Amino acid sequence: MTSFDPSITLGAYELGVLASYALLGVTTTQTYIYYGRFPHDPLRIKYLVAVIWLCEMAHAVCIGHTLYEMTVSNYEHPERLFLIPRTLAAAVLFSGIIGAFVQIFFSSRIYGISKSLYIPCLSWSLSFLRLLGSIIVCVYGFTMETIPAFETQWAWLLNSLWSVASANDLIIAVTLVYWLHRQRSVADKRTVALVDKLVAWTIETGVVTSAAGLVTLICFATMHENFIWLGCFVVAARLYPSIFKFPIGKSELQNRSPSDG
Repeated sequence: MTSFDPSITLGAYELGVLASYALLGVTTTQTYIYYGRFPHDPLRIKYLVAVIWLCEMAHAVCIGHTLYEMTVSNYEHPERLFLIPRTLAAAVLFSGIIGAFVQIFFSSRIYGISKSLYIPCLSWSLSFLRLLGSIIVCVYGFTMETIPAFETQWAWLLNSLWSVASANDLIIAVTLVYWLHRQRSVADKRTVALVDKLVAWTIETGVVTSAAGLVTLICFATMHENFIWLGCFVVAARLYPSIFKFPIGKSELQNRSPSDG
């Protein structure tokens, strides 16, 4: 393949994997700190943190194996580069599980603060659609041979997944900011600083995860001939637990905030 450019194919994916592994270290540290600081949290939250971390590890193994397939097993065979490794299809599934579970968790926090089901139900529905779409992508990824063939038939589904995920992130962020701001108006001085930090953190993380999804979508839609979109994808899956700071102790919020949300 005279037109083969490793810098925007293998190089782009390899950089994405390295960044993803660095964020995995952040997630693992946060998980360790969470279990040490919040031993009295409900078991359902502890189990959810464990499931998220296990899915993170499984996702890391899958993208690492895919990199091995591309750079070692298919060494000097660039014509095989666009074959779909089965572990890459599995990584899509684990990414969908991670993102959906984190979004469901924060949607539940919205319900805890607002006591209203309108926005949480909308967010839960979008999370379910994202998870369902990830399952479909994984199943057809196992049955199809090449990435270009998959893109031809199922590009619309990948575009929809990233669009739904980004929209859901923005909905969660905007809603949390709105309700936290309302809590600030009735909070005492001891809790105002905490609420301000939560508002700033919610805006930052909502923007980051939404932007990651949009960047992946744009790269996928405009650059089918390289793997820049794939490098963005493996990083975006790691942003939810690491940048979203998933291990938030419910007991801490109850002790420092007038609301249990």
